[in-house]
Amino acid sequence: MSNIIVNPKNYTGHELETIFFRPLLTGPSAESLGIRILYNMPMPTVVQVWDRKGNVLTPYDESSSWSGGVKTTHYQKTIPMARVKAENAFSASDYFSTVFEMITNRPDINMEDLTGTDLEVAETELFRRSIAESIRMNLWLGDKGGTLNTGYNSFDGLLKIVNERVKNNSLFYNRTDLDDFLSEYHVTEAFSQIIAESNPRLKGLFPEGQCAFFVSPNIYSIYENYLDTAFGAAAYSDNQYGRKNLMYHGFPVIEINLEPAISESSLSSSFIIFTDRRNLVMAVNTADNPASEVRMWYNPDEMENRQRAVFAIGCEILDDELVSAVINQA
Repeated sequence: MSNIIVNPKNYTGHELETIFFRPLLTGPSAESLGIRILYNMPMPTVVQVWDRKGNVLTPYDESSSWSGGVKTTHYQKTIPMARVKAENAFSASDYFSTVFEMITNRPDINMEDLTGTDLEVAETELFRRSIAESIRMNLWLGDKGGTLNTGYNSFDGLLKIVNERVKNNSLFYNRTDLDDFLSEYHVTEAFSQIIAESNPRLKGLFPEGQCAFFVSPNIYSIYENYLDTAFGAAAYSDNQYGRKNLMYHGFPVIEINLEPAISESSLSSSFIIFTDRRNLVMAVNTADNPASEVRMWYNPDEMENRQRAVFAIGCEILDDELVSAVINQA
């Protein structure tokens, strides 16, 4: 068996969506981001938001005409999209070893009869994982201007957006002194304070089960250490097997681990962001750009395997008033 993979693969159009990007943007990969994802919405990507205030019920009177009450308020939010490309290059031998290892780890593979399909699936999965992690890091650390030294400059990410809007005081509740905040309040008291000070409109969304805390690893660790001080059978089980997901009063506490890049940037590595998951939106588009593709090929001149994906992506906070944030200002 040759230790070089030379067959080119090229996904465009419908294959680009069904084989490569849709599996990437649904299921566990999407759930790990914890936010709302829009895929292949028409560009420019505009999110329609409807907000009804008041009571829709009125007394019935057969002689009266239309009395529909207060007109529904309509908001629009355009998500800024940036055209990006993802590229990987491996030496031919390293690439073959990596892909081959992914194949051998599958229980359904007959090593005596490796087909081109098996290799293609493994290659696609290898590249998909790389893109998924880069999307996650760019989603939070993106800095298109490059002034924050995050190393991710394809599009502006959520932490930059939050920092700018905290600076402009456009979020409903925000503080720029997280360290002082935690010296004043225990972490559970801090969570309670953020919940209590959040917008009444956000509180009205609590029963829908989509509100969550997005926190940095140090905040997550403080809360986890607090839980470790509890006693009883549940605490014993947690100490033995760990905790898959943390909650506070029914709200998920989601750890956003951005190390080591965030420690090397100008952004603070400590933050607490409380909002409805659907208020944080990432949009990906592969349909409205004719150049969108995923290509994998072997370059004999450099003796290396290369991978490239071209697509459009961007993120946005839909409603600043539905966000409560406590950070150390960048």
